[in-house]
Amino acid sequence: MGKTYERIDGRLRTFIEAQPLFFTATAPLSGDGIINLSPKGLSGSFAVLDELTVAYLDFAGSNAETIAHLRENGRITLMWCAFQGPPNIVRVHGHGEPVFRDDPRFGELLTHFPDIDPTPHGLRAIIVVTAELVRDTCGYAVPFMTYDEDRELHAKRFAREDDASLDAYFAKKDHIATSLDGLPGLPLPLPPSVV
Repeated sequence: MGKTYERIDGRLRTFIEAQPLFFTATAPLSGDGIINLSPKGLSGSFAVLDELTVAYLDFAGSNAETIAHLRENGRITLMWCAFQGPPNIVRVHGHGEPVFRDDPRFGELLTHFPDIDPTPHGLRAIIVVTAELVRDTCGYAVPFMTYDEDRELHAKRFAREDDASLDAYFAKKDHIATSLDGLPGLPLPLPPSVV
């Protein structure tokens, strides 16, 4: 029932790009560390960069577990489920890297997300994932669910923030500069944007 793919293209790419929601999973190297699983879904915040590379925008508002785990070991799995249409689950297992706002690559990477204005969303980083294993499975037990629309709450919440107020916001929150396991998370103060 499952199949392994050499690259992200054709029907597989079309499926991934059509899904309004995906999940990311990371973990620290420590055997007793906390495994992190996060939903991602803002329209336009995910892009297939080439046949082996994908990226998504990392926004303010959540902890920095994914960033911390990637900084420590780079391991990441992304997963998409078909909640409509034929059943399918696709996983991309690979190596991820947070590209922060002061990285020279940041501006060019941002061009892959033309439908997102990063300013009102409190953009922290772009997560770039290089696929090492791409597989799909049946998804027969995944329920049908409908996508209605994106929530506007995130953009409205962070539209009133600038770099200084975001720094203050992050400084007050637990598990931004360090993860739940004490690993280095988001660099603070927030790196200035190169764009």
